Amino acid sequence: MAERPEDLNLPNAVITRIIKEALPDGVNVSKEARRAISQAASVFVLYATSCANNFALKAKRKTLNAGDVLAAMEEMEFERFLEPLREALEVYKKGQKGKKEVSEQKRKDKEKKPDSENEKSREEEEEEEEERMEEEPEAENDAEDEEVEN
Repeated sequence: MAERPEDLNLPNAVITRIIKEALPDGVNVSKEARRAISQAASVFVLYATSCANNFALKAKRKTLNAGDVLAAMEEMEFERFLEPLREALEVYKKGQKGKKEVSEQKRKDKEKKPDSENEKSREEEEEEEEERMEEEPEAENDAEDEEVEN
């Protein structure tokens, strides 16, 4: 664990992107302001995590969950962000559910694939057997022709 909040700064690219999305076009932000926002964001994340951890500890859990974070936001008096956070959480859950369904479908397709390959192999074997059967009478005829010539 980091000893100072400065040790846990968010990536500058992320901070810059968030700032640009939050402000209207044409507004410039100095390096000093970006640095201050970055430090404030890091402190906020640490504080929110600490509060959420307290809720998990009260519930005798070691793992923080979304409910802990929402409770922490309320405790920190950020109630106006609760609804947008709940909506974002629902979007995330739906996205995860979609990914899970896609991966299950891929797994099912992989399980089916060996069967279809076996079917192809059987079909190919049958075709090869038919070709051999067609070739064998010709080979027998050639052998008979050789005996007649001798």
